[in-house]
Amino acid sequence: MTPVHPGFRSFPKARVSLRKRVAIRAITFDLDDTLWDIWPVIDRAEAQLHDWLARYFPRIPEHFTSLELRELANALADERPPIAHDRTALRKEALRLAALDAGYSDFPVDAAFEVFFRARNQIVFFAEVLPVLERLAQRYPLGALSNGNADIHRVGLAHLFDFAFNAVDVGAAKPAPALFLAACRHLNMTPAQIVHVGDDPEHDVGGAASVGLRTVWVNRTGRKWPGGFRADAEIHALDELEAILE
Repeated sequence: MTPVHPGFRSFPKARVSLRKRVAIRAITFDLDDTLWDIWPVIDRAEAQLHDWLARYFPRIPEHFTSLELRELANALADERPPIAHDRTALRKEALRLAALDAGYSDFPVDAAFEVFFRARNQIVFFAEVLPVLERLAQRYPLGALSNGNADIHRVGLAHLFDFAFNAVDVGAAKPAPALFLAACRHLNMTPAQIVHVGDDPEHDVGGAASVGLRTVWVNRTGRKWPGGFRADAEIHALDELEAILE
């Protein structure tokens, strides 16, 4: 059993902080792997892009597999720090370089990326997510804070979220403070009035806690806490969140 951090007590499904604090007035959410499972989505989007390339620019998939195109984008993040936080720019630049390598000097990068991006936003929410968000949106302003490039309009969340910021909007990825501070400014609230909900111990919990937001770790797979800032609450699915907020 995972040891309970001092100041926490166990519930049937959640671990919740007992510290008294000011009232929660708004909630921000990570997106990928918090509201949906991202890797099946990425795999399908890459496969659809690969099929499109095979049809219109066949020398590219002859030179690069889908995984190799992904790895090229990841390598560019290390080589080009100014765009390391921009997943769209990295994907587009990887496509441009792959096209040049395959002998296509006039390659429609934007059209190719749109094939990927359209599929990347065809997500399947975890079963409990939409009903919970619909209830919470009646009581709190909701926002999205993501390192990824999901589009809340395309995925079907724009009617529930008051705002959405990603790493490109603020020039830095979580766990850097910029996204969390942007939410505070947008909401005109202090960090302690906002709770951030996410699956990543470093990016979501550590980043939010470092600037004073309260935090909920969504631990769907029963992972052990890796260390660092401890979340104020730990849940296994989003339908545990409302009881914690109460």
